[in-house]
Amino acid sequence: MINGKNIVVVMPAYNAENTLEQTVRELPEIVDTAILVDDCSSDRTAALARELGLRTFVHDANYGYGRNQQTCYREALAAGADIVVMLHPDYQYTPALVPALAAMAAGGVYDMVLGSRILGGGALKGGMPLYKYVSNRLLTAFQNLFLGAKLSEYHTGFRAFSRKLLQTLPLLENSDDFVFDNQMIAQAVLFGFRIGEISCPTSYHEKASSINLRRSIEYGLGVLATTVRFVMCKLGILTPPMFDTTGRKIDLHYYSEAIREI
Repeated sequence: MINGKNIVVVMPAYNAENTLEQTVRELPEIVDTAILVDDCSSDRTAALARELGLRTFVHDANYGYGRNQQTCYREALAAGADIVVMLHPDYQYTPALVPALAAMAAGGVYDMVLGSRILGGGALKGGMPLYKYVSNRLLTAFQNLFLGAKLSEYHTGFRAFSRKLLQTLPLLENSDDFVFDNQMIAQAVLFGFRIGEISCPTSYHEKASSINLRRSIEYGLGVLATTVRFVMCKLGILTPPMFDTTGRKIDLHYYSEAIREI
C-alpha cells in the first residue's frame, strides 16, 4: 500500500514457468495483491503461480496478449485495486521498480506511468536487438509527432495505471494482440490522462518472451494504423470505437465464461 492506495500487480502470462518464480520472489512488500492470468499455457505456469500464492486465473483458450490484459485489469479492479502495475513474468523487467511506478501513480501526479527502456540508454546494453531498437525509436518519433506527446518510448510492457484510467478507457475495443499496449497509450493521450516515465533497465535473455520479426512487423503496422485513427478522430473525420467515450469498458462481467480461478 502507498498513500493509502491498494497496489495490485498483474502478470499476463503465457508459458512463463521458467521465469515466474524469480519474478514473484522479487516482488516488493508494498504489493497488496498479485494476480496472474494464464492464457492457456502448455507448461506449468498456472500451477506454479498457484503454488507461489498468486491469485491465478486461466483462460480456456489462447486468446492473445491484449485479451489477457483485459482479464488482468478486470480482476484487479474486482480485487479493489487503486493502482495497478503490469509486470511481465518473463523477468525482462525488474520487479524492484514496482514501488517507483506505483508511487508516481499513487501520488496523484500521473494516471499512467511507463517504465522506459530508452531513458538512461540501457536498451541495447540489456540485449535489445538492434532492429527492434531502431524501429522503437522511429515509431516513437512518429507517434510523438502525430499524437502531440513527448514520450521516450511507446512500446514498454512495464506500466502502472490509476483505477480511474482503467475504468474510463474503452479497453474492450482494443486489439487482442500486442498492439493493445500502444492503443492504451493513444487512448490515454486522447482522453487527457497524465503520463509519466521512469528509466527502466531491460534484460533480453533466452527465457524472456519476445516476438519474432514477422510479428514485429505486424505490430509496427498496427502502431501506424492506431496513429492514423487517432489523427482522424482529432480532426473530426471519424470516431473509431477505441477512441469513443461510449466504447466498451472493463466491467466485472467481462468474458467470465472463459475464465476460471484456480
